[in-house]
Amino acid sequence: MLATKNISLTSVEDYLQWELTSEVKHELIDGYLYAMAGASANHERIAVNMLSAFNNHLKNSPCEPFGSDMKLRVKANFFYPDIMVVCNFDDSAPFFTDTPLIIVEVLSKSTRKTDETIKLMSYINIPSLKEYVLIEQDFVDIQVIRRSERWLQKHYFLGDEVTFEAIGLTLSVADIYRRVQNDDMTEFLHNTAGQQ
Repeated sequence: MLATKNISLTSVEDYLQWELTSEVKHELIDGYLYAMAGASANHERIAVNMLSAFNNHLKNSPCEPFGSDMKLRVKANFFYPDIMVVCNFDDSAPFFTDTPLIIVEVLSKSTRKTDETIKLMSYINIPSLKEYVLIEQDFVDIQVIRRSERWLQKHYFLGDEVTFEAIGLTLSVADIYRRVQNDDMTEFLHNTAGQQ
């Protein structure tokens, strides 16, 4: 969630040291710092639903999910994805990873362009990455981009199930959007209640 752009360039080492004490999280992209804005309730609901499902599914696995406070390093850039799944995390670098298996970003009007362009191009060049997932919060649409499908986009909507092939987990779109307040979910819940 890029909010502001600092005009001063910084080194990776300076960034990592400064970020440890900063009250606001910043992404480092091409030498520029970008302050991260706060998230909406719907954003957090989706992130918690995904993080909980991943955590439960991976509890006996060497893979584990991380939330939006874990940094992702891509060359000299650092991002804060909403969710990552990482296998065999390297504890010698406890504040970032460069080997995610899955990355999830929850989209908003302010982040969509960056998530679908700069981050997409950075993420799909990470050798370990198998799936990049973009989830809309203002309406129901989940986009999954998989290495196994040459990074082609697939969209999932209410009534569909999404399989996260990299970890063998299938979730319904409705479960991913549980408690989310938007027009699509309101209509879906109304129609579901009417069928019971």
